[in-house]
Amino acid sequence: MLILGISAFYHDSAAALVKDGEILAAAQEERFTRKKHDPGFPHRAVDYCLAEGGISLANIDHVVFYDKPFLKFERLVETYLAFAPRGLRSFRMAIPLWIREKLFQRDILGQELGMHGSFDPRRLLFTEHHQSHAASAFFCSPFEESAILTMDGVGEWATTSVAHGQGNRLEILKEIHFPHSLGLLYSAFTYYTGFKVNSGEYKLMGLAPYGQPKYAQVILDNLVDVKPDGSFHLNLEYFDYCTGLQMTSKKFDRLFGGPPRHPGERLAQRDMDLAASIQVVLETIILKLTRALAAETSSRNLCLAGGVALNCVANGKILRDHSFDNIWIQPAAGDAGGALGAALAAYHLYRGQPRQADGRTDSMKGAFLGPRFAQHEVEKRLRSAGARFAVLGDRELVNSCVDSLVGGHALGWFQGRMEFGPRALGSRSILADARSPAMQSVLNLKVKYRESFRPFAPSVLREHLAEWFELDADSPYMLLVAGIATSRRKPITIEQEELFGMEKLKVPRSEIPAVTHVDYSARIQTVHQDTNRRYHALLTAFQQRTGCPVIVNTSFNVRGEPIVAYPEDAFRCFMGTEMESLAVENCFLRKADQDPALQRNYSQAFDLD
Repeated sequence: MLILGISAFYHDSAAALVKDGEILAAAQEERFTRKKHDPGFPHRAVDYCLAEGGISLANIDHVVFYDKPFLKFERLVETYLAFAPRGLRSFRMAIPLWIREKLFQRDILGQELGMHGSFDPRRLLFTEHHQSHAASAFFCSPFEESAILTMDGVGEWATTSVAHGQGNRLEILKEIHFPHSLGLLYSAFTYYTGFKVNSGEYKLMGLAPYGQPKYAQVILDNLVDVKPDGSFHLNLEYFDYCTGLQMTSKKFDRLFGGPPRHPGERLAQRDMDLAASIQVVLETIILKLTRALAAETSSRNLCLAGGVALNCVANGKILRDHSFDNIWIQPAAGDAGGALGAALAAYHLYRGQPRQADGRTDSMKGAFLGPRFAQHEVEKRLRSAGARFAVLGDRELVNSCVDSLVGGHALGWFQGRMEFGPRALGSRSILADARSPAMQSVLNLKVKYRESFRPFAPSVLREHLAEWFELDADSPYMLLVAGIATSRRKPITIEQEELFGMEKLKVPRSEIPAVTHVDYSARIQTVHQDTNRRYHALLTAFQQRTGCPVIVNTSFNVRGEPIVAYPEDAFRCFMGTEMESLAVENCFLRKADQDPALQRNYSQAFDLD
């Protein structure tokens, strides 16, 4: 049985192919079109999935869309009616778009799918948005039984849902509905501190440790009423996302002492304190939710999905709270993962097909579900792009890469199948030496062209994890934050301890300062030999050379660019930044060997993210 899942028309469009319950392929459309968060129909991702499966659209048993447009339209109309006459301008912009492009999506989807071959519209199914999220988490998890928590901005009506999964069944137990939303609450502060909604939430989370949560009680007293079980209710007087064209209201501005920060303005201490405050509030609410969910379901396992599940700081707090013994987070927790969840929901729930879970191994294959390129194709594509390279054997390639890392170079690393989800996990990555005190600043300013405060994640050999971090659990998808091991921390002076804001960046805090945030935390990726053999071999060789099993791993892109998908994407990014070396499969490139005429400035090549 072949099922194609699709998410589209809002942000992070994607396609996923499932065969007899096994995930064969999944990819975001943005990787192919090079348009960040591309919301269009995922034509190229569909083409990739069909090609990876060696099939045509005619072979597909079901195509499943990840939410129900009529329910979304119902929410839109009811919301405008509830707030009328406010929001007339927004209403006049939204309704024509819905009637023209979104309301009759069955017909539109049929037309779009028809571009890929013969398609019977009777094979088209729809899942609810939060059902797709929940299915993407539970059915991919290693658990036979689990509680499931889904949190995002909004689906059709639901913004937070609690579910329980058992075998091949999944039941939604309760929901919180729009306009009361944890995702939109967090996004309101993303907007207010000058970052872009639906992409800048990572920045807000990374900014939080620079501030103090001095506004947390103000938020709890005025913006959100939280019950003991974690259910919550927003005071909508402070927000404008229901009917307006911005996230926050004038009353919000007055409460926090001024208008939102303009994206071009320098970050102030207030912005850092607001980030710290909303992060604390988010964690407070989530811990109440998870504790209540554990008591209600008596489950020892928890699955997480939805955009809020990408808040890896909160995830780390859930793990350390011990309300659950085991936690599994869908690596493509946002809307892209809805395509995969829709396909799995159709297979298990609609068609009633069985599911096997061994309690140890998830079905995501390390999230390496995207396209791969044979060595001969890599060489052909690189030559066409004008690249100059050497073809090395496996051991020689790894040794050359270790030489680059030890030499203080930023290394582009393009190997195997592309990752599905927002994180680079050692397939489309930029790597560096975590021991370098200067590397965090160098990567941000000269390679990624992004804000200097943003932290970088460590990749660590799983077998050495506990020696370096206050964590002894698998974190293959870079979705858990934990502290640096006390034995690896460096003492700091009283004067350094009292530094404020960005001044904290100047203080090396551990033996691996490039991945140590100012609060001694790190967003950890554990590297496993069975899911990424070559990346594991690289870290092993680096550890043998240096005694350190940790390197910096950041996504292979610059600010505002989707992660690279093709070898020529990698070469262009390499030539547009101050990366010094690049490994694409067994091809090894040095910047000094390249044609200077091919260099370009990537610092302004993409819009701000």
